[in-house]
Amino acid sequence: MKIVALLISVVGIAGTVTPSLAAQPAYLDDRSTAASLVRSFYNAVNRQEYARAYTYFGANPPQPYSSFANGYAGTAFVTVATGAAISDGAAGSIYYTLPVAIDARQSNGTHKQFAGCYVTRLVQPTIQDPPVEPMFIYKASLNVAHGNIRALLPHCDAM
Repeated sequence: MKIVALLISVVGIAGTVTPSLAAQPAYLDDRSTAASLVRSFYNAVNRQEYARAYTYFGANPPQPYSSFANGYAGTAFVTVATGAAISDGAAGSIYYTLPVAIDARQSNGTHKQFAGCYVTRLVQPTIQDPPVEPMFIYKASLNVAHGNIRALLPHCDAM
């Protein structure tokens, strides 16, 4: 009986998959490249794990957590496209500048698109003491854009 109740709650009475369960993407937390870091950030946003998304900014987030989380209140799902990262070394760190374009589907079904450049930073692990800080988003700049998400990827100069 418990199995039948579980199936009804997952599949639903009409036999369709419950949207909230179907829309939940698999957990992703990969900070090995700039592109995978940005994809992991938006994975956290898509899963509504705003505290986890906030941690991708390292020790210096761009705004208080409450403002950050409230900024995604109407966001249902974000599709992200990334271009080729440009690396630039400086005094014990490697900075990666990454072209990014996003299509943010809102809860009301409308779409908002943005494009710009993310800069990620990796402090050389060999010079760190525990706890080692993984690659993080150092800064991000997105502007309103319109069009095919791949065509929106901008040219970004190295930091």
